[in-house]
Amino acid sequence: QVQLVESGGGLVQPGESLRLSCAASEKIVTYTAMGWYRQAPGKQREEVAVITLSGSRNYADSVEGRFTISRDIFKNTVYLQMNSLKPEDTAVYYCNAKKVQGGPYWGQGTQVTISS
Repeated sequence: QVQLVESGGGLVQPGESLRLSCAASEKIVTYTAMGWYRQAPGKQREEVAVITLSGSRNYADSVEGRFTISRDIFKNTVYLQMNSLKPEDTAVYYCNAKKVQGGPYWGQGTQVTISS
């Protein structure tokens, strides 16, 4: 059973940084893509950043230049480095994994709150 466990969320002030981690229960090279999504109160879940098996990266316009998605295939972990955080980045952040067959798979989410 695929398990994705997020960590690294918290409360920070505007302009500060956080790094989220998503640890997978199996080799992440078995996934066609992994990504980070977020859901703010009263809003739909939205894609934030995705990294494909080939290493290609895509970002939402709202985070381009501030967020960086990366992975460590030996640790089976995907990261989201978030810099210059804004109050509008406040949301529950979810890790996602896709396979050719099966999924998508989701983590339980980690809360990120940006507030002064």
